[in-house]
Amino acid sequence: MKKINEARLESDLGYRFGYLGEFMGFGPEDVKTIHGAAGAIAPLVPSLVDAVYDKLFSYDSTKRHFMPRQFGYEGTLPENLESLTQEHEQIKFRKSHLAKYLEKLVTADYNESLVKYLDLVGKIHTPKAGNPLLDVPLVQMNALMGFVSDALLSTILGLGLDRATEVKTIRAFNKLLWLQNDLITRHYQAMQVGGWEPALAGV
Repeated sequence: MKKINEARLESDLGYRFGYLGEFMGFGPEDVKTIHGAAGAIAPLVPSLVDAVYDKLFSYDSTKRHFMPRQFGYEGTLPENLESLTQEHEQIKFRKSHLAKYLEKLVTADYNESLVKYLDLVGKIHTPKAGNPLLDVPLVQMNALMGFVSDALLSTILGLGLDRATEVKTIRAFNKLLWLQNDLITRHYQAMQVGGWEPALAGV
């Protein structure tokens, strides 16, 4: 039985990612499979991004989080939720970031730098990074990740891969998305442990 330093899981990002990857069976072969799918998935990224934002804009509970200034965006802000469209410059800015994220998943080296990036993806949706007024509740992040997972796996199923490659690819991405989900939820858990109660960002 392997001994795990559970306290270190909460303080050492690399140790945490390594443990979870080992536990789930996510390793070099999975990374190779993900990279192997890049050529087929990359051209479909724009349609994936559009599908995600169509979903996000179909509920006020998710759309309202695009009203505060997004980290790194310096343009004008939307006037109100009702008039906010996907053609607004802030939304185009956010869509470009999602596209880069999806592309990074299938092209980047899976090293310390990528793990820090995946962790920031979670942190930046809380007041602990970026704009402190941007506070996306965990339930909305879970909804988003569930939708992204289904959309991505559906895309893979539509690539026409041979059965063995299709199964390997789906399993690799499924494990990767669970790793990403942990690097999102851990920031919400930290806020709860610290006794910090997030306030809803009104619009």
